[in-house]
Amino acid sequence: MNRLNEVMGRKIARFLQGRTRFYQTFAAVPTPTLRESLRPGDVLLVEGDRRISAAIKYLTHSTWSHAAFYTGGPAGGELIEADLEHGVQITGLAEYAHLNTRICRPIGLPHDQTEALIDYMQRAVGRRYDLKNVVDLARYLLPHPPVPHRFRRRLLALGSGDPTRAICSTLIAEAFHAIHYPILPDIEMVGSEKAAREILHIRHYSLFTPREFDLSPYFKVVKPTLEGAFDYRALDWDETAPAL
Repeated sequence: MNRLNEVMGRKIARFLQGRTRFYQTFAAVPTPTLRESLRPGDVLLVEGDRRISAAIKYLTHSTWSHAAFYTGGPAGGELIEADLEHGVQITGLAEYAHLNTRICRPIGLPHDQTEALIDYMQRAVGRRYDLKNVVDLARYLLPHPPVPHRFRRRLLALGSGDPTRAICSTLIAEAFHAIHYPILPDIEMVGSEKAAREILHIRHYSLFTPREFDLSPYFKVVKPTLEGAFDYRALDWDETAPAL
């Protein structure tokens, strides 16, 4: 039965990896510009154009459906990510040249901690993507999936409990938790009103989705078009009236 589930999961995974026809690009950044703006340890969020992207965006109420980790490796091997069909793999920035992206940067990491992050991610290469509930993901491609808002977050906690499996944002959250870098922890106020202090409680990494890195107050959003000498007055505008 497990073998049958695995085969079915693989077939559904290939279907979910198919591209949709209705994706619209608004802010795709040329690969060389994106590479110049990224630093090792950055998280690259992607608005995907695949069927599974629609399911994840629906469940998370977010533009971002995928997260990849930037290692600073050679061109064509700069990223580590968990792919639905191929598992945790090394890939290149050019894969996302046609998609809307966002850079999220952890702040204040010393070199040794950045290296620890990279080492953690590199050791994960070869893990399989968690296909346990891939059938459930497929259900959310229905026009109006019957999923109450309060349940949607936990529906992405797909973990089967098998440490050899991973999903994209879960793996990256796991790496940051390993060095005790916060993403979106639960915050408890302790002490008196005058001398209150915050205690951070780590949320389980299986509950993290790509949008958490965007929302996190501990990650800086980096926009490549503003990293250089941006001057709006140097832009060339088409002065003809836009079509309605």
